[in-house]
Amino acid sequence: MPKITQLLFDCDNTLVMSEELAFEACADVANEILAKHDITDRYTGEQLIQDFVGQNFRGMMVSLQAKYGFEMTKEEFDHYVKEEENQVIAKLEAKGEPCVGVNEELETLYREGKYDLAVVSSSALRRVRASIKKVGQDKYFKPDHIFSAATSLPTPTSKPDPAIYLYALERLGKKPEECVAIEDSRSGALSAIRAGIPVIAYVGSYHGDEKRAEMAKKLLDLGSKVVMKDWTEFQSCLKQIETESY
Repeated sequence: MPKITQLLFDCDNTLVMSEELAFEACADVANEILAKHDITDRYTGEQLIQDFVGQNFRGMMVSLQAKYGFEMTKEEFDHYVKEEENQVIAKLEAKGEPCVGVNEELETLYREGKYDLAVVSSSALRRVRASIKKVGQDKYFKPDHIFSAATSLPTPTSKPDPAIYLYALERLGKKPEECVAIEDSRSGALSAIRAGIPVIAYVGSYHGDEKRAEMAKKLLDLGSKVVMKDWTEFQSCLKQIETESY
């Protein structure tokens, strides 16, 4: 077995506590779309998180159209994708914070230089870059080591489609077994697993022991290798996967 040389980090709620801020902005835009199409239901950010966590805005809008039986034109769809991106970035630049303990871990990994570091996200590239810059993580990732399912691919998609992980592997020149992905959501973990990449399931960004335990079980049931409750556990989780690999 080749040794692990590449770490692939999800961004939202894995590196940066961005999901709640993003879904606040997202709910505003989603509600505007529903109103425009004469649909009376409205979403809060929290409801959107429950229904669509791990999906990007494009994925959510496809799901909303299917759920409520309406169609958006390509122009309308593209307009709202850009509008949501602008609103989310504004919120992240104002209030974004790193996940607890991750910056210290990134600093150690970067300083030791044993692994190559990359970001693999469903979110738009502008949003990912704004997020990691706001929390001081941009120095750990080369600009061409940040991959977005919404922006980097010839055809935009969203996790759990494995396309963005397969694209990242190709661009980085890595085999799946040389990599470990760190993911916090069902769709993110599935995306990496479908690409053949072992997953550390991070549950530290969920609120409350009950929710963390529930997510840990879900992510292990999907095929994640190990659960990480806190970033201080990262090295031991990684070692566990490396030991299994030989």
